Amino acid sequence: MLIELGKVAKFHGGPWLADVRTSFGHTAVRWCGDPAAKPGEYHVEWTIDEDIVWGWNAKPAVGIGAGLRTGGHCVVLRGRLSVTDDGATLLDFDGTNILLDLVDPLPEGVANQWVELFIEREKVGLYPYLL
Repeated sequence: MLIELGKVAKFHGGPWLADVRTSFGHTAVRWCGDPAAKPGEYHVEWTIDEDIVWGWNAKPAVGIGAGLRTGGHCVVLRGRLSVTDDGATLLDFDGTNILLDLVDPLPEGVANQWVELFIEREKVGLYPYLL
């Protein structure tokens, strides 16, 4: 996914955080690239390093379409859930798939619906790559 990187900063011994802008929202998340990265456009892979628990950090979305925002002490990612033939659960995040680790199977009827994930910003990682 193509993002606009604002700046990369580190606070109080925590991970490097990136100010990230997309066409559907903006927030700060963990930067897994060069800490000296300059502002500009980057292609990135998104990862979520937190177990997903339906009803706790995953809920039906209020709206439709990809979304990205800050929500209190977390990041809110809105996308469409899907389950592959081999049982993997993915979040389609504006055409980019993010693999999710579920604690329990999804409730009936949740697959292929718009959902919001509420994840600590340090547990959402961006890995830049070159095309």
